[in-house]
Amino acid sequence: MSVSKPPPPQSHFAPPPDSSTTLLAIPPSSSTPTSPSLSRASSSLPRPVPPPSPVKISMQEHFAINVCPGPIMPIPQISDFFPRFHDFPMTPPPPREKKILKEPDFGLNNGGENYGENKEKERKLVELDREEGEDVLDSDDDDETYLGTLEFTLLFDHENNCLHCTIQKAKGLKAMDSNGLADPYVKLHLLPGASKANKLRTKTLKNTLNPVWNETLMYHGITAADMTTKTLRLCVCDMDRLGRNEFIGEVRVALKKLSEGESKKFKMGLERMAQNKDINKDTMEQGGPVTEEERGRILVSLCYSPEKSCLLVGIIRCAHLAAMDSNGYSDPFVKIVLQPDMGKKSKYKTTVKKKTLNPEFNEEFMYEVPHEQLAKKTLEISVWDYDLGMSNDFIGGIELGINAKGVRLKHWFECLKHIGKKVEYWHTLTQQGAPPEAPAQ
Repeated sequence: MSVSKPPPPQSHFAPPPDSSTTLLAIPPSSSTPTSPSLSRASSSLPRPVPPPSPVKISMQEHFAINVCPGPIMPIPQISDFFPRFHDFPMTPPPPREKKILKEPDFGLNNGGENYGENKEKERKLVELDREEGEDVLDSDDDDETYLGTLEFTLLFDHENNCLHCTIQKAKGLKAMDSNGLADPYVKLHLLPGASKANKLRTKTLKNTLNPVWNETLMYHGITAADMTTKTLRLCVCDMDRLGRNEFIGEVRVALKKLSEGESKKFKMGLERMAQNKDINKDTMEQGGPVTEEERGRILVSLCYSPEKSCLLVGIIRCAHLAAMDSNGYSDPFVKIVLQPDMGKKSKYKTTVKKKTLNPEFNEEFMYEVPHEQLAKKTLEISVWDYDLGMSNDFIGGIELGINAKGVRLKHWFECLKHIGKKVEYWHTLTQQGAPPEAPAQ
């Protein structure tokens, strides 16, 4: 296929067609004889311009003529469709000023005469500063830290083996949301061995930097030995429904600072520490072996009733149980067996408490047995995790009887000695009462 090309436009160098100027004549060839009169006449007449012949081009050349791509438009970015919360970066808070301590002068300026006295004064000052730091009574100056301060009260009840933690309020918390506020809450852990079993949490307060909780949280099963080795960790976090909760700051208090029956108030500045450093080291892996210390504790009451000639066994509660399910919790219940086995009358079972590591049962069971035969009996108590359609998982157990040792033997003797009196003791769960392992095939 071919098309005719239009004639090109006239050049401005060529004369217009209506011009009166004459065109130059082409000299005749030497082989053609012309007369002088004919050449003179032809030179005086204007010569017409022949019409342009059509030019044939291909279709590809036709589409390639006068093709202009135009201006290159920018490609829209995805960020153009999602506006940011801040058009400019927020200014970071000012850094904390570090106090420069003066180097002690050990009497060198005085020629070393008062070296011993100055050294003793310096030692007393260091001890005084250390004691003030241990009391954790910070000043009311909010400029010391931009993370905020936390006020709380701790009380250890030795008779009931409880630790009362009253979270009062926080002040000057760091803003974590786009509106310049936060949704704070406080969570508590006992270190070492932090897990869901010893995790407590306050309610969440919305849109505030100065929350007031006035909420009391209790740890059950805390013994005097725990008060000398455990540390309470309090974390202030910001709740985020659409994402992950954000860490604001934390404080730590060694429980050995508390006196028995004395309520102590603290006001501490929040510090930014590695919030998962200790937890990752101490928490157990799901499905891994469980040690004795991580199996939990159980509160048991014993009382021999002379009127009914029976032994009353009370399962009150458990604390800090091991997590046996994939969700980090357990569905615990307790089995009780009085040995030697007396048939169905010697076996009891509590109700199942769903999804908890600190269940409260408050159930009592009765064994009709003469008092003189109790010295030959053994009470087996075991805690299990209920699984629907599968075999139940063993968490831990204890044995109370004449063959027991330590606190368990003491508990059994006091029950036999003080007839008609209810005796309560906390016991640590162990591997006693575990089912025998199936032989390897």
